[in-house]
Amino acid sequence: MHSMPLHAILVLVLPLITATFIALFLRRRGSAAAAVSVIAAAFIATIAVILAVHRERFETSVAWLQFGDFTLSLGIKFDDLASLMLCVVGVVGFFIHVFSLGYMHDDAAKARYFGGLSIFMFSMIGIVLADNLFMMFIFWELVGFSSYLLIGHWHEKQSASDAAKKAFITNRVGDFGFLLGIIWCYYANGTVNLTALGDHHVFSTWIPLLLFCGAVGKSAQLPLQVWLPDAMEGPTPVSALIHAATMVAAGVYMLCRINVLMVPEALTAIMWTGTATALYAALCAITQSDIKKVLAYSTLSQLGYMIAAFGLGSLAVTHEMTGQTHTMLVAAGVGAAMFHLTTHACFKALLFLGSGSVIYGCHHEQDIFKMGGLAKKMPLTFATFTIGVAAIIGLPFLAGFFSKDAILYLAFANNKVVFAVLTFTAVLTSLYMVRLWKITFLGAPRSDHAAHSHEGGFTLTLPLIVLAALSIIGGYTGLYSHLFDGVLKLIPEAEGSDHTIILATSLAVMLLGAGTALAFYAPAATDSLAQKSPGLFAALGALKNSFDRAYDYYIAKIQQRFAMLLNFLEQIFLAGVIVRGLAGVVGLFGLGARALHVGNLNAYVYWFLFGAVMLWAFATGVLAF
Repeated sequence: MHSMPLHAILVLVLPLITATFIALFLRRRGSAAAAVSVIAAAFIATIAVILAVHRERFETSVAWLQFGDFTLSLGIKFDDLASLMLCVVGVVGFFIHVFSLGYMHDDAAKARYFGGLSIFMFSMIGIVLADNLFMMFIFWELVGFSSYLLIGHWHEKQSASDAAKKAFITNRVGDFGFLLGIIWCYYANGTVNLTALGDHHVFSTWIPLLLFCGAVGKSAQLPLQVWLPDAMEGPTPVSALIHAATMVAAGVYMLCRINVLMVPEALTAIMWTGTATALYAALCAITQSDIKKVLAYSTLSQLGYMIAAFGLGSLAVTHEMTGQTHTMLVAAGVGAAMFHLTTHACFKALLFLGSGSVIYGCHHEQDIFKMGGLAKKMPLTFATFTIGVAAIIGLPFLAGFFSKDAILYLAFANNKVVFAVLTFTAVLTSLYMVRLWKITFLGAPRSDHAAHSHEGGFTLTLPLIVLAALSIIGGYTGLYSHLFDGVLKLIPEAEGSDHTIILATSLAVMLLGAGTALAFYAPAATDSLAQKSPGLFAALGALKNSFDRAYDYYIAKIQQRFAMLLNFLEQIFLAGVIVRGLAGVVGLFGLGARALHVGNLNAYVYWFLFGAVMLWAFATGVLAF
């Protein structure tokens, strides 16, 4: 085997070895566990970069299980798409590990935390490298398990425990559809190997839609978005790793992996799901007071942008499914979605870690209305967080500016209604992000925690500096030196008048949203919108809670009652009539049989005579059965 596949196998198994070593030997030695986990993350990031720079692309697999004609293989498909995603997971993951050294320094369960990070890295890398859908599903479920562990790290808090269960259960709903899609795909095509599907497959609307259910769960799209805001109960570095850069992006990556299966009807559904999610989450973010929940809804909205980008070629796709038009348009969606995924991983990880620095410096205060004045107290965090905000709202020449414009151009070229919705969403993004920035950092301190806030140590500040640099230069695709041409060459580029329209629109929405936030919101202890327009504020709050209320009603009024009915039927028919009833009949026969054994010779003689008479009657035909 060549050295590059060996490197890929090493990058996959290294975090598993790390997690196993921590579980067996370092459960009570948090500092040692942290050091081992960070060193492993450094190796993963290094190998990921080496694999990308080497430019060798390969596929390899081995048979793992075989049942008759069915063979389950474990293999690696390492192309430009996998290489780009592996670099995102490896590099961003490493700096989040470094940040965790300072943030979790005093945590009593630090060893369990870093072991959980290693399990998650193993699971996520497995998704990235998988060469078939069955293997991807295995690691897909492991990602769900590891995120459950990390979200519920502080399980002694009821809210954290509930959030972990909510995330786990909600994702299982989407994963059920994902599994059905995989089975259907195998039934229709006889294979789920990604390369084989690209060579020839049966076109179907339901297969990609069922597979998309997995992305709806993992990437928190409507209507399964309810778990992501609650998942902020986990440690802030977990929010940065899982809920900004990697796990929630797995759904987008999976769609790009199966783009060959897409048909126009499926792409249209995907496009509108992403568009609706982007708008819904942006509206919800406006009323949030928890710094992490603002970023959580922002993540939802940006994921909606990526999902919409993937589906945006749908209206122009021809029904000649073997035609080049279909391939090129779907490829443009892949390029735009992955480009925004890459830049978003940098600036959203920066924003989450910046919020972690704020929370750490303010003695774990998360309410932005109890902060203020942090620009002077925490100048480095302020500067890097400002870069993150500028990148996400699309300030020209920063990473987010380029990737957001690619999506807006794709929308402008293929669906003007979606373009209008995403443009309005961009206005809201500028509004709520500048609102967050202004209330958190400007004005006077509004609490003792804010007044005594301070910068963290080296491990808390170094990742902010590096991620801030990546948030600036990450959008310049020329810097990648053709490393990921298989993805980045697919990014749509506006030309001529279209370029002018998109540029003008991008600048206008940024200035409109940011200017409104700067003029409208005051760095005070209360929300300006709640004061000046309580009706609108209440309506947006109701929108945020509507899905949770609907699910709570369904669980309490329908699912729970149905479960009680099934329990009643089980108690009456299964446990009662069938189990206890049959047991009672058998018991009666047993009592009767036992009554015959009285130990009296006279009784046995009578029974013998009765039996002889019955035998004579049967033999002579007096009794016929």
